[in-house]
Amino acid sequence: MEKEHKKISLGFTSQQFDAGVHICQIFNDNDERHNAIINFIVSGMQAGEKTACFSEQESKTTLASFFAENGIEYNEAEQSGDFKLSKTAEVYFEGGEFEPDRMIDLLKGFYKKSIEQNHTGARVIGEMTPEVEQIKGGSRLLEYESKVNLLIKTCPVNAVCQYDARLFNGSTIMDILKVHPYMIIRGAVVRNPFFVQPEEFLAKNNAH
Repeated sequence: MEKEHKKISLGFTSQQFDAGVHICQIFNDNDERHNAIINFIVSGMQAGEKTACFSEQESKTTLASFFAENGIEYNEAEQSGDFKLSKTAEVYFEGGEFEPDRMIDLLKGFYKKSIEQNHTGARVIGEMTPEVEQIKGGSRLLEYESKVNLLIKTCPVNAVCQYDARLFNGSTIMDILKVHPYMIIRGAVVRNPFFVQPEEFLAKNNAH
């Protein structure tokens, strides 16, 4: 699938981007995390994108009220498949382990289904939990994030990856930044100066 050259809104500012944006949000409080979810998801749904949220903290009740404020009926969106809310662990740690290639296939399938269903695109926002540091395969997290950058060249999913700065150490956060071309700073999406191209990163880390 060729990447579509159309400009989209990510919901954070008036900025416009080509479809297929991989963003890292390092947040320090729950309001910051929640507001990003609402802005990103609602703007995507208003633009006709198929959307999903992976979070241990969000609930249908909370999201439904914000959806309603923006003219979106939660149950209708859920039943039609336009939106899906899942627990982080259910998606990232299926079977009690983290498998990067399974996750890449999941994102690829999500994007392809969005096109088959005549959506304008697809977007996903997911919060990674510190459980990944103890779970089988968790050491491959950076490999996964780097492979997302390869995936969006042909399947331009718009993805925001959320990390709680209070739960991950500074060294881990710096590593996370290396595999995201964009980051959210004070509500704006900016190019990440720490980003390492996936081909270079994967070669250095012997990940294929």
